[in-house]
Amino acid sequence: MKRRRLITSTKRARLDPFIVATGDASPRDQRDLMERPFFSLAKAKRIRPILYEAGGVRVEVFAVPEHGMATIWDADVLIWAASQIVEAENLGFKTSRFVRFTPYQLLTSIGRKTGQRDYKLMKGALTRLQSTVIRTTIRQGEHWRRHQFSWINEWEECVTRDGGVEGMEFVLPDWFYRGVTDRSLVLTIDPAYFRLTGGIERWLYRVARKHAGRQARGWIFEFAHLHEKSGSLMRVSDFALQLRRIVPRQPLPGYRLHIERKGRRELLRILPAKSSTGPVDSAVDAVGTSHASGIGISHVGPSGFRTQRSQLSLWPETTIPGLNLESNRESNSYVARSDVENTVAAAINGLFRKTSEARPTGSDTAHPSRLSLGRKPGGGR
Repeated sequence: MKRRRLITSTKRARLDPFIVATGDASPRDQRDLMERPFFSLAKAKRIRPILYEAGGVRVEVFAVPEHGMATIWDADVLIWAASQIVEAENLGFKTSRFVRFTPYQLLTSIGRKTGQRDYKLMKGALTRLQSTVIRTTIRQGEHWRRHQFSWINEWEECVTRDGGVEGMEFVLPDWFYRGVTDRSLVLTIDPAYFRLTGGIERWLYRVARKHAGRQARGWIFEFAHLHEKSGSLMRVSDFALQLRRIVPRQPLPGYRLHIERKGRRELLRILPAKSSTGPVDSAVDAVGTSHASGIGISHVGPSGFRTQRSQLSLWPETTIPGLNLESNRESNSYVARSDVENTVAAAINGLFRKTSEARPTGSDTAHPSRLSLGRKPGGGR
């Protein structure tokens, strides 16, 4: 006999759940997370905080000694959540910060295995995401203020009497959720990103996708500037050595890397190449809805939707049926500070200064036999 433990804590009691119906969704990343140092790039436990300020924006990331800072591999959980939310919005479904899913869905979507070890790693990732504290002034409107949150407000696994994991749920912070439901703040990324094994490689791809985009001339950075932008604990010389080792391998999907020199300055030019990554999605409502109404698709019309079956046996009461031409105010150490967003040309000609100071993901699994998945994600009740 199965034992269900669906907790109705304060936050979840006020939110209707967004139940993920399938893992099929194009990977999407949130722009703010791509251009600023929010995660540790090392697999070793990091306790030292990230303190970063540039272009009038400040980011502070703090870790607790017990768990350490959330890593760039842990961030795959957030990429997956953003992808599912955007896909559901595209299909007209209601979404929520309160996400219900199975570990199998998450792990397979981000290219992980689904064994017991991977399940434990995912729980470690969720723990670090919850315990890492972020303070930032990003997206705070005309009145300067600082927002503080964790990447996951709370999470829980739902288990059977024999200890098997039947499903999971977590609550995303409002800051992240608003940044995902505002489509202008989301970019598609290449699925091959999940196969990148190095922390600097993963971070560099996100920088390339955000800044170089599909611009024919790409984007260029000083090595020292990239070091500051990364929040890495490496010395500048060691970080530069890592970049020199990465360039000959050309590991970034959709981008080519070239080292250039101007006097004593060492520069990295990022150029777009043929890629499967698509441009930014078209706009949707600026803010998603937490209170979902009953929405479902039972039969398919010309759009190609398949008839939906029951999605998760865990919650039987609910069935879920370009061009990047902009820059940002801190994209290069020698890009102009004023009117950066107006044109790429103006951005490349100026000068920016940036300041910054200076692990594997968690995983969990439910066996695929416990899932009944449709072809498209949805959400809401």
